[in-house]
Amino acid sequence: MVRGRTEMRRIENPTSRQVTFSKRRNGLLKKAFELSVLCEAEIGLIVFSPRGKLYEFSSSRKLMGENLESCSAEELHELESQIEQSISKVRGRKNHLLEEQVVQLKERERVLLEENALLQKQEGHTTSLLWKEPLLCLNASKEVAPQCDNKDMDVETELYVGWPGGGRTQQLLKG
Repeated sequence: MVRGRTEMRRIENPTSRQVTFSKRRNGLLKKAFELSVLCEAEIGLIVFSPRGKLYEFSSSRKLMGENLESCSAEELHELESQIEQSISKVRGRKNHLLEEQVVQLKERERVLLEENALLQKQEGHTTSLLWKEPLLCLNASKEVAPQCDNKDMDVETELYVGWPGGGRTQQLLKG
């Protein structure tokens, strides 16, 4: 299958333009890497996205700590300052991302605390309705709550092993 030749003009659809940029950027970075490895060429590539994001590639082995024997003290000092600047940028970006994450987590915590308070309020209302009748039962006279009469409340509290109905209470009732 042969692809047609792409006309070199601006892509109008923003989504298609972003997809094309990403694919071609990755291809360009790959080609730069391949060229530096195959030909031992020193390659430097800087790409800015339409949104202003920086993409870069450098084949300099000095930045990786290789081939430093031939460097003078001044070159090593310059290399060290470049590395320190890079580390500073990385730390700054990392701190910025962590600060954003903290803000998002605090907002999520606030929302969850509000939901929790609402649920506790609803639960309190529900439990007060559930406990209303037994409290009336304890405090009311027999005319208001005849179901509170305790004379029929025989509860077996002993544990036994065997078939149901074979407990001590059942034996006492039969005999």
